[in-house]
Amino acid sequence: MYFNSPLLTVNELNQHSDNPQIIMLDCTIDKVGQSIKDQPLALIPNSRFFDLEHRFSDTTNELPHTLVSAEVFTKEAQLLGIDQNSIIVCYDRWGVYSSPRVWWMFKAMGHHEVYVLEGGLPAWEQNGFSITTTYHISETIGDFIAEINPDVIATKETILDRINDPRSTIIDARSAARFNALVEEPRLGLRKGHIPHSKNLPFDQLYHDNQLQSVDELHHLFSTLTRPQQEQIYSCGSGVTASILAFSANLAGFENFKVYDGSWSEWGKDKNLPIV
Repeated sequence: MYFNSPLLTVNELNQHSDNPQIIMLDCTIDKVGQSIKDQPLALIPNSRFFDLEHRFSDTTNELPHTLVSAEVFTKEAQLLGIDQNSIIVCYDRWGVYSSPRVWWMFKAMGHHEVYVLEGGLPAWEQNGFSITTTYHISETIGDFIAEINPDVIATKETILDRINDPRSTIIDARSAARFNALVEEPRLGLRKGHIPHSKNLPFDQLYHDNQLQSVDELHHLFSTLTRPQQEQIYSCGSGVTASILAFSANLAGFENFKVYDGSWSEWGKDKNLPIV
């Protein structure tokens, strides 16, 4: 690893800002019920826009945020000027929200040098570092080649295979109210409830303000649900906040992880799949 931890501090990034291998990616998307699109654009200098909702999601799939093919990912990453030896730093303008999803996507596409910026843009600004209002547009095509890494990807078939397996733990990042079927799902047409035998860890429990909890605190949280040697499968509504759990667990030493790409958008819609 170029950096010692997958979670990169703003000071570390600033100290290495002159490294031409570092590619800054603004991975911001709207939250459910909250939009950032009307706010003035503020960016870390030399940022490139990682279009998570359109170019890097399979828009032919009715499910939101579905992972694209390796061929599409390769093409779009190359258009951003990303090379095989690029050091990817993912951040978002919320703090840490959608950037772990992009971290996971690069892991799923076989790229190892990928990091999440601790605290995202708010932390960068709070430290007084310079910002810009325009994206960097690469003048060259990168040589990045994606190769699918199935070890970090879960499908509904994976879930059905592991649902009664004590060697795996399925952990849901949605709120307790959604997990326990106390409220309606925000997406139309989805049943209420959760995957049988799954456990609940709402993603917002992982934060202090805009920043993730300490490694020790995260380790304690995940240790109440699973063990480091177990396989963990993370789910949520559409695969975004599940990636926050996957990243945080990995940061805390739980390295055997998968993200269920379809998540509740798929499971909750398919009436042939069991729910509680």
